[in-house]
Amino acid sequence: MSAHRPETIMGWDVGGAHLKVSWLDAEGQLLGVRQEPCSLWRGLPQLHAALDAVMQREHLPMPLAHGVTMTGEMADLFTDRNEGVRALVDVMTQHLGNRRLGFYGGDAGWLMAAAAKARPQVAASCNWHASARALAPRLGAALFVDMGSTTTDIVPIAATEVCAQGQRDSDRLALGELVYSGVARTPLMALAPAAPVGERRIPLMAELFATTADIYRILGWLPEGADQQPSADGAPKTVAASRQRLARMVGCDAHEQPDETWDGLAAWFADTQLDALEHAARQVLQRVGLPEDAPMVAAGVGSFVVERLAHRLGRQVWPYAAALGLAAPDHDPLQAHWASWCAPAVAVALLYREYRA
Repeated sequence: MSAHRPETIMGWDVGGAHLKVSWLDAEGQLLGVRQEPCSLWRGLPQLHAALDAVMQREHLPMPLAHGVTMTGEMADLFTDRNEGVRALVDVMTQHLGNRRLGFYGGDAGWLMAAAAKARPQVAASCNWHASARALAPRLGAALFVDMGSTTTDIVPIAATEVCAQGQRDSDRLALGELVYSGVARTPLMALAPAAPVGERRIPLMAELFATTADIYRILGWLPEGADQQPSADGAPKTVAASRQRLARMVGCDAHEQPDETWDGLAAWFADTQLDALEHAARQVLQRVGLPEDAPMVAAGVGSFVVERLAHRLGRQVWPYAAALGLAAPDHDPLQAHWASWCAPAVAVALLYREYRA
């Protein structure tokens, strides 16, 4: 590579609800991170628009090289995941070109576009592996937990290797390495069949009336920018509107009870979600047997929940960007948070830079 002009390396994580991107300079310094909403289930134009938004708004030094990982192939826009991978590869190639473009394939390494389309099962849903792979040689042993808007990955690292047992999503779900529960988009009806309201336990309505974004907004814990999709009812994203959405889950209107009732119910849902994450984390830890002093590494917009999980497990916790030793662009603390919240995009940029070196 020494005969070529220094490259800016971009890392892309193509999800079903968001497009995440990071970019590094030739020395591996983090230049920027951003996330664009991308409701992929509504059609591929959503991804085209998100890509255009990034490439048109950011003034990036040329030439560019691009490392890509994805989970968006699971969107029900596609007949199956193989079709989804091929469609996403085509879109990314259309926007980014084919010359300096690689698709992350986990243990199979980097794939050119044609190889990714020929082996779609290898390129599918590898973003968690990229995040852990970038981390492994720097820490040796850790429990990496990435809680995003929709899902939570729990990935053990031991002896500088990613030692997750599952590869396919169905296996990872069974092993506790993937929990389909996130900090913003998860319907509350997925967390429990019933909930306590006052002296009664009321079965939840099986409707998309409220999501986890509502409970964390009510509690004042939801980070700015964490909830980029419309609310369940399309109403404003305010504490009052979130209380009303929460009240609907138990067949009420918010005005029927004092605010403290709905705030307490929000806290109950937060603890219930944390219980499920703790169960999965202990399932993974029991199987792998990490040293007691091995830290947890928190990533995703739900990092604040991961910190609560670490407290329950009695482990120290590090932000993902800090564990990688990454300095935030211009020492901007918000960019440091985004580097951890968009961990797979940062990871594939780092890994693709190493690959091309």
